[in-house]
Amino acid sequence: MSLLDQPATDIPRRKKLVSKSPYLAALQRRHFLLFDIVPNLMALLVVPYHIFVAPVRVSDVVVFFLLWAVTGLGVTVGYHRLFTHRAFAAPASVRALLAFCGALAGQGPVISWAAIHRRHHELSDEPGDPHSPNLHGQTGIGRLKGLLHAHYTWMIEHDYPNVAHYTPDLLKDRAIAGPSRHYYAIALGGLFVPGLLCGLLAWQWQAAVSGILWGGFLRMAVLGHTIWAINSLLHRFGECPFATGDHSHNAGFVSLLTFGEAWHNNHHAFPTSAKFGLRRGWSDPGWWTVCLLTRLGLASDVRQPPDSVIDRRLCEGRGP
Repeated sequence: MSLLDQPATDIPRRKKLVSKSPYLAALQRRHFLLFDIVPNLMALLVVPYHIFVAPVRVSDVVVFFLLWAVTGLGVTVGYHRLFTHRAFAAPASVRALLAFCGALAGQGPVISWAAIHRRHHELSDEPGDPHSPNLHGQTGIGRLKGLLHAHYTWMIEHDYPNVAHYTPDLLKDRAIAGPSRHYYAIALGGLFVPGLLCGLLAWQWQAAVSGILWGGFLRMAVLGHTIWAINSLLHRFGECPFATGDHSHNAGFVSLLTFGEAWHNNHHAFPTSAKFGLRRGWSDPGWWTVCLLTRLGLASDVRQPPDSVIDRRLCEGRGP
């Protein structure tokens, strides 16, 4: 049984697994400003821009959905299933591409993201979990503070996991060294390059501005809130078919919009599975992408639990 397969209560507590310093805090606040505050503020300009300056173009919608899908799959297939949980194997070129696509989301460098998420699984909904909504008391105010913390404010400043402990495998992966080193350039480029391309294609400055707003800021804001809602809402609300020892929930009705991440209780029950929608008919675009990579010979050693194990875990009882 691997570390990530163990219940949080079975993992021995270790000391000095996180760091906190004024330097790290300054970096975290800068990242929060650039990729969590600015995109949300800029996204608010979309409606007034189209009311007072220029109408919505087909290219705006196309660039939004295209980059939303690319970056969303980069996070769920690359950052989450491949790099954090090693749910499948892929050649260096695919690992580098997925790390690049994930970086476009503005969610942090892949090694940092994986370290934070592995710590989340280690201490899910316990003290030390970076973004649990359930550690601020059970009063109405405490619950609201918990949801706000898990969804947004935890990113302002937080303990930084020791990557040498949590992600030694990724530190040795040369395929992701480039995307990790140039994370800021990739994420910032993802905000403005769509505008450049739209502007050149239409040869109009209005098209360039629309491309930046739709393909850059609005896309990053929408995807960000989608990912953060997994941390906040799905550790409070939904269905719990599996007993996981934490408060993870499923919300299958939004599984398409979350690239399969909404099967969150399933994921906490089987963290190293590449398949989150465990049953036939449970939509999981991230899993479909892994299957496509497998058919193309670009993924191997794909991990998923057999039906017998799923049935046994279901019979053991439901979560809280």
